[in-house]
Amino acid sequence: MPTFYMMEVSSITRKNNAEELVNENIRFKEVLVIGPNGEQLGIMLRREALEKAYEHELDLFCVAPNGNPPVCKILDYGKHRFEAQKKAKEAKRNQHVTEVKPLRLSPVIDTHDFETKLNQARKWLEAGMKVKVDMRFRGRLITRVEVGKKVMNNFMEGLKELSSVEKAPVLEGNTMSVVLTPKKK
Repeated sequence: MPTFYMMEVSSITRKNNAEELVNENIRFKEVLVIGPNGEQLGIMLRREALEKAYEHELDLFCVAPNGNPPVCKILDYGKHRFEAQKKAKEAKRNQHVTEVKPLRLSPVIDTHDFETKLNQARKWLEAGMKVKVDMRFRGRLITRVEVGKKVMNNFMEGLKELSSVEKAPVLEGNTMSVVLTPKKK
């Protein structure tokens, strides 16, 4: 095999495994070696540890590079990486992302509109989503913040059996916001 080709392959391999300390990428002088069956083989020079791994036709993988001395294990690296990717994929699939649904009210909202917004928030809370309720005070309405607080309190009161208040109503600029989370069942 031409040396150019070997240099090309080794540089590609080095780029792919740069973050992983495996076999030749391990640069520590001495390492604590754990055998393929979990038994502790003791502290060895890096070269001896690599020879031991190659005897078993396995790889030397550094599991604790910050240890004193660093800890390396003899294992099948391809299988180890596959299992780690499989676990990561499973964890990602099982994680639950809580969606926050926005809802906008007005301090001068009509009764029917209020009920419609309340019913929509109720559906979202029953589905397990958080609801962020914003109330914008436009123009002269900023002088009537107490009217807006009353509407917001009525809204929270209408949903109190389904939700708990994560963030209390706060006026920031010209917008009052509250975040409601579904109650645990």
